[in-house]
Amino acid sequence: MPITLDKKLPAVDILRAENIFIMDDKRAIHQDIRPMEVLILNLMPTKEATETQLLRHLSNTPLQLNVDFIHMKSHESKNTKAIHLETFYKTFDDIKEKYYDGFIITGAPVETLPFEEVDYWTELSQIFQWKDSHVYSTLHLCWGAQAGLYFQYGIEKWLRKDGKLSGVFSQDVVAKTSPLMRGFDDTFLAPHSRYTEVLEEDISQIKELDILSKSDSVGLSLLASKDMRNVYSFGHLEYDRDTLAKEYNRDLLAGKDISIPDNYFPENNPEKAPVMRWNLAASTFFSNWINYAVYQETPYRLEELSDSVE
Repeated sequence: MPITLDKKLPAVDILRAENIFIMDDKRAIHQDIRPMEVLILNLMPTKEATETQLLRHLSNTPLQLNVDFIHMKSHESKNTKAIHLETFYKTFDDIKEKYYDGFIITGAPVETLPFEEVDYWTELSQIFQWKDSHVYSTLHLCWGAQAGLYFQYGIEKWLRKDGKLSGVFSQDVVAKTSPLMRGFDDTFLAPHSRYTEVLEEDISQIKELDILSKSDSVGLSLLASKDMRNVYSFGHLEYDRDTLAKEYNRDLLAGKDISIPDNYFPENNPEKAPVMRWNLAASTFFSNWINYAVYQETPYRLEELSDSVE
């Protein structure tokens, strides 16, 4: 089954060109099944690129997904046209009475700020509180993972002593029996792009969290609550082949003292096209999340989620 989207969303044409099955909303109304309801809070500045990245991996499932996008009402986007947000995005006020099987919270380029100094922190805190009674499983990505852990458990993020972590790194699967890691080899590659980190010694104090993967080079990589209703990824498995290159060139133009992303360009030469080495792990991870953390466990009547927190 496909993802159901507004047929005017720019990502639709990109994904169809890649032979990914997308169903527009007109056709979807004739499908006599209950689709999975998925919400994406897109905090990334390059929203259209992030839309395509996430939808590409969500489409790799036999389930039909209805996808809603929301943005922060309390934040003015500088990199996405207002008409795009007005056409394809909702705000929290628009969806707060709805229920969702799955929810993705993306990263954001605000990681060096204290959480409370982020201009939309109050609104995001309302969403974190809301999701417990309106969403079955939430996947937090990069800064979204750090923010979710801070809100839920008070876990701090820390500036990395060695500067920005940027590149493609090997991670070791720790929780080999976790449904989220099914189909993974003992090690896998994933892009990382961040200045901050969450420490294993802090996570180890939270008994309801399991470490799924980690390595010496990146530290913690994937975490999940034991019931898989909250999943945390500190890397960027969703990234395209050239996303790190674009970030690297952007930082160079901004005059930042930035290193070439590790293990990314052939021969460490930015003039050469990067080699894609994490796509299989990304597809496996997103499919596992949708199948095992969402579809297999979510109630048929999503309104029952409210009962679970009373």
